[in-house]
Amino acid sequence: MKGLLQRVSEASVAVDGVVRGEIGNGLVLFLAVEAHDDEQSADKLLAKVLSYRVFEDEQAKMNLSLLDVHGELMIVSQFTLAADTRKGMRPSFTKAAEPEKGDELYRYFVEQAGTRGVRIVTGEFGADMLVNIQNRGPATFLLEV
Repeated sequence: MKGLLQRVSEASVAVDGVVRGEIGNGLVLFLAVEAHDDEQSADKLLAKVLSYRVFEDEQAKMNLSLLDVHGELMIVSQFTLAADTRKGMRPSFTKAAEPEKGDELYRYFVEQAGTRGVRIVTGEFGADMLVNIQNRGPATFLLEV
């Protein structure tokens, strides 16, 4: 499972021109489910996302987590993160989970995130979305489990 994590001051996601969710200070997670992933992979990535210290403390060091700053989390499915780009001029998606499995694990991830005391907003699995992000830093991290 891969996640592209961005620290934001605000973000929104729209599907079919309708805003599905907005957050203020927090994180946007673009989530890719790969063929070998399972619920254990999702649990490990979620624990990392919530505890990853990417927010600055009073000494301006990245030492605080999303939980520490009471931030919000936007989760957006993005299977293209599973692309293999090492060969050729076209990405290969053979490592990505099949849509049914991807949807199932995406929903599981979102459901589990919702039980951790963090405000969650989501996109829609498999939809064409418009994501607006005000990346603070910029600070972007690729997480893999």
